[in-house]
Amino acid sequence: MHPELVRVGSFALPSYGVALVAAFVVAIGLLRRRAPAFGVAPDAAADVAIWLLLSGLAGAKLLLLVVEGPRYLSSWDGFVEFLRSGGVFYGGLIGAVLALALVLRKRHISFWTFVDMAAPAAALGHAIGRIGCFLAGCCWGSSCAAPWAVTFTDPVAERLVGVPLNVPLHPTQLYESAGNLLIAGLLLKFEKRRYPGQTFAWYLGSYALLRGTIEFFRGDPRGSVLDGALSTSQLIAVGGVVAAFAIGWWNRKKRADASA
Repeated sequence: MHPELVRVGSFALPSYGVALVAAFVVAIGLLRRRAPAFGVAPDAAADVAIWLLLSGLAGAKLLLLVVEGPRYLSSWDGFVEFLRSGGVFYGGLIGAVLALALVLRKRHISFWTFVDMAAPAAALGHAIGRIGCFLAGCCWGSSCAAPWAVTFTDPVAERLVGVPLNVPLHPTQLYESAGNLLIAGLLLKFEKRRYPGQTFAWYLGSYALLRGTIEFFRGDPRGSVLDGALSTSQLIAVGGVVAAFAIGWWNRKKRADASA
């Protein structure tokens, strides 16, 4: 589509980078707005979010290397593509959650309080970020003949991310963007924290179902497991659904035991 928003001489403003900045700003804004209702100072919530951004980017890159390492490390062009890539979202989510255990302890903020507070903001930011994927051409879909199929024609997109040109494809980036936007809206509208971690569990489970389904329509190389039966993200999505149910069961049990 439009991998570069502006080009002046050798300087190019990448659409994906702009979308990531917009996603983070919007997500931080929602997080700060929700913070007082959870007993957290808005500035403290924003500070934690910055650490999550850094750890999330590191986790996303690391999982990308695990899944597609040979592709990116076999040549200089591949390594440059790796540096430009945003990575795998699930790697970012895992990296951010792991970092929380360390950062929140120093801030004296409950883990479950923060992840419940942050879940809708994460979904909203992810929805905006996937628009950046669409503009850049990465995370493309498989070929299709649907009326809403999209065709990439910009040689820059092919050079940077490898998207096939002049082939009608499923707009999987937009599928996921719309799905994340819906998740964010539903979490905000129907949020009822009957137990700590409930909003996060809903987010984790609903995104896992969304991502696991969209993977069937993806066409880009992203790793596979079980002799190609599942993509790497689908396997993680299965784990996400299991984790969501486990979080719900464990935290409901702890609350019931505390009330007994």
